[in-house]
Amino acid sequence: MIKNIVLYILLTAFSFNQEIISFNSSNPFSFKHIITDLDNQEPQEVYGILTFPDSEFEKDKEYPLVIGVAGSNGWGKHHYEYLEMYREIGIATFELKSFSSRDISSTVGTQIDVTMAMMILDSYRALDVLAKHENINGSKVAITGWSLGGGVTLIAAWEKLINAINPENKFAAHLPIYPPCMINPDNIELNDSPIHIQIGEIDDWTPASACENFVNETKKYKNNIGLTIYENSHHGFDTEEDIVYIDHAYSFIDCMFDISDDGAILMNYLNIPMTSPLLQKIGFSFCVKRGTHAGGNHLTRHKAFDFSKAFMSKHLLD
Repeated sequence: MIKNIVLYILLTAFSFNQEIISFNSSNPFSFKHIITDLDNQEPQEVYGILTFPDSEFEKDKEYPLVIGVAGSNGWGKHHYEYLEMYREIGIATFELKSFSSRDISSTVGTQIDVTMAMMILDSYRALDVLAKHENINGSKVAITGWSLGGGVTLIAAWEKLINAINPENKFAAHLPIYPPCMINPDNIELNDSPIHIQIGEIDDWTPASACENFVNETKKYKNNIGLTIYENSHHGFDTEEDIVYIDHAYSFIDCMFDISDDGAILMNYLNIPMTSPLLQKIGFSFCVKRGTHAGGNHLTRHKAFDFSKAFMSKHLLD
């Protein structure tokens, strides 16, 4: 809490349109822990930064909101550029701090210190707190995220998880950007909020083919999910960074996982639930390889920003 107060003082020194919002969450390692044992999870205080549009902030106005969820390497320059873009069109933003709330800077190459399950729970706990804010329209809150945060954004639409978390509010729209889609969606029924995935054609970190499978299978019973695959684009196509090789990062090109009725992700050979750090490491060892590429594509970057702006405008401003 002390670090939050210090950060709040620093923020208010240069902006009257920002607030530190803290809320109670917990630390479920897996989806199964949310669905079957949420009440017994270790409690966790989490915070984030709520920012209102600078040019038109009105004390008596309710703003739509985008909650942003960072990837495995934490918050980066391009993430902030998205949030700034949303504020420029009149949408407030919330920078979810799942990592720093747990004193973690990165989960690249491990994926165990802060998990997707924890971040999904954080997102809904944040949603319920923010929806009560006097300047937020609780019925107009969307979620977006990149990479790991993209997975959070996508799976946050899973009805079984939502029912287990039992939030007071729902997300008006989900915009996952290069998410890990390597779960067969047979046991995943999504809610009715609009969802759209953006991913790169040659992503060797979170492969586009897995997202194609996810969307095609889901569309057999839902019409609210869409997919854009950008040609000649790697993971992180929306950055201005050069393409680099990351030798310790997980590549999921050869992985596809089933999920059990109780929410456990299963090893793809033995069908053993990966519900602990050790079991997840064992499960990944059967198919995960080390080494991925990441970096920007100038044309794709502009397309992704334009699409994201239009998507949020349609679902939060129209």
